[in-house]
Amino acid sequence: MAKIPDDFIQDLLNRVDIVDVVERYLPLKKAGQNYSACCPFHKEKSPSFTVSQTKQFYHCFGCGAHGSAVGFVMEHQGMSFPDAVRMLAESVGMQVPVSDAPISEKAKAAPGIYDVLKTAMNYYRAQLKTAPAAIEYLKSRGVEGKTAARFGLGFAPSAGQSLKAVFADYDKNPVIKDAGLVAEEENTLRRYDRFRSRVLFPILNQRSQVIGFGGRIMGNGAPKYLNSPETPVFEKGKELYGLPQARAAIRDRGRVLVVEGYMDVVMLNQHGVEYAVASLGTACTPEHIRKLLKLADEVYFCFDGDKAGKKAAWRALENSLEQLVDGKKLAFLFLPAEHDPDSYVQEFGQVRFENALLQDSVPLAQFLLKELSGQVELESEEGRAKLISLAAPMLSLVKAPAFGMMIRKRLAELSRLEMSELSTVLDGSPVRSVPEYVPSERDQGESAPEPWQDGQGWSNDGQPGRQQSQPNTQYARQGNRSAWKPNWQPKGKWKGRGDERIPAHMMPRPAPRAPPTGPVHKLIQLVLAHPSLVRRSEPVWLSWPETDAMGLAQELLQKICNHSDLSSLQIVESWQGMFDYDVLHRLLISGGEYFDKASEAELDEQLAATLKAVEVSVIRPMMQERFYALTYKQANGGLTEAEKLEFAALVSRR
Repeated sequence: MAKIPDDFIQDLLNRVDIVDVVERYLPLKKAGQNYSACCPFHKEKSPSFTVSQTKQFYHCFGCGAHGSAVGFVMEHQGMSFPDAVRMLAESVGMQVPVSDAPISEKAKAAPGIYDVLKTAMNYYRAQLKTAPAAIEYLKSRGVEGKTAARFGLGFAPSAGQSLKAVFADYDKNPVIKDAGLVAEEENTLRRYDRFRSRVLFPILNQRSQVIGFGGRIMGNGAPKYLNSPETPVFEKGKELYGLPQARAAIRDRGRVLVVEGYMDVVMLNQHGVEYAVASLGTACTPEHIRKLLKLADEVYFCFDGDKAGKKAAWRALENSLEQLVDGKKLAFLFLPAEHDPDSYVQEFGQVRFENALLQDSVPLAQFLLKELSGQVELESEEGRAKLISLAAPMLSLVKAPAFGMMIRKRLAELSRLEMSELSTVLDGSPVRSVPEYVPSERDQGESAPEPWQDGQGWSNDGQPGRQQSQPNTQYARQGNRSAWKPNWQPKGKWKGRGDERIPAHMMPRPAPRAPPTGPVHKLIQLVLAHPSLVRRSEPVWLSWPETDAMGLAQELLQKICNHSDLSSLQIVESWQGMFDYDVLHRLLISGGEYFDKASEAELDEQLAATLKAVEVSVIRPMMQERFYALTYKQANGGLTEAEKLEFAALVSRR
């Protein structure tokens, strides 16, 4: 996938005004030098959301949400970073450059595809008005006219080439085929409409552009549902049906409901459950989960209560584990076997459906342990050992620290082990593949007591607190640094840091670096508040050892020196998508509060004193510790050539 150049992103941030961007979505009031509003990301009665026009960032003192104009659009609209950049670029007349040829070709084709898909949607909607059989079918399903209009429902006639009525170049235009509207006979290459004699559900992206269709046959036949194929603008694993219509309700209610069918979404919406979306004929993917967790604090999945529904739920659970974020809730509602969300809400109404959703949904952790426990005999040592074996590969996927700890604690209780004993087993045992879903006996009517629901059962009705999720991106920093590199050398003369970025899926997922503390914390605050201080000072950090404790500060100081034209916010934005982004943004905000009113002379004194404090309290103890370690090794086995050079450098600095 093509990477948007950093220079373009910085230019974009220079051209857009974050106040103008935020005001497109919520009213702002002037509050001194800044602007304020009630935070759109959590419920509050008094404003704690602040937008700084001078520094071009937003920050909520209630929930901690913060970022630039790009970050606001990502968070508020649930967009990916590239989509948010493109949207803002379009608003100021900029064109996003791309460097990868295949993506460039797609980008060139995309406007044409959007045009033909919109033309097709308008045609299908017009056809529905003159199709009595389709109208009668929708009425029989309970769909009202205003609901059909809200979702843009249409009808594809039975004729094999009905789209010729709106596309004069039907037989020649390659974009019509690229858009997935037509297919070709294998031998003659004669074109024919992909959708025929079906009620059509337009699929929209987050900008409310048509990107594909889902077609539902009105009588008996197969396939019951027919979706558009994958195209340059449509990927099933990334899109969710009904999201544009549901976005406002998701934001207002703080929850999103994932169902399986188009009609489920339509009828739930019609009955007041307006925060429902559907996956497009496929299981919920990790990309879906990431998108949903950006949109809401509570994500519910609603499936039929039969084996097929449980299997679909298990797939969603598997794809959720790596995406889990502390403070977010994922839960599963299983309806009676004779109902789907469409029929249930029509028979019982909105209130009863939502009561079932909030009261009967099973939290993810409880569902996980319930299903695994159903595959073993918990009363035997062998059964409890098997439970741990089944759970281990799944727990290894969980990166949310608090959630991971809580589920380990519950597993320890079920296994009748102490937490320390369970940790020894989990951390020392090889990780096998994630187990296949096996329905438990309880799914088939057994009413035995459920050991995972004792006095310390999982709460089902608590309101989760908000916690910022770690940004998802295509890249991650390579590995965690150890306390000391084997051949540490001063920067500028010897081997560099080796912090090349590689695709995240090709490497172990690193944990975030520990946040800076003490004088290092103060140093970062100071230089972010006044980057010009660094550009006119002696670069003493070039001789500092490269350790995890100093890595972020060194990278920041060097970047400030290398990019004299960038503001503090633009520098921080270059960490977008990395673990350190949130840390830097918080230090940017707090640093401004501490140092904005200091004089230039006071700032120079502060920088000199802070650098001295870092040298005394951080750098020297590190070097001393390393010196003693190498001295001991030299006397007990000898040093490698690289370590000899490192040792000589340390001796020269003593």
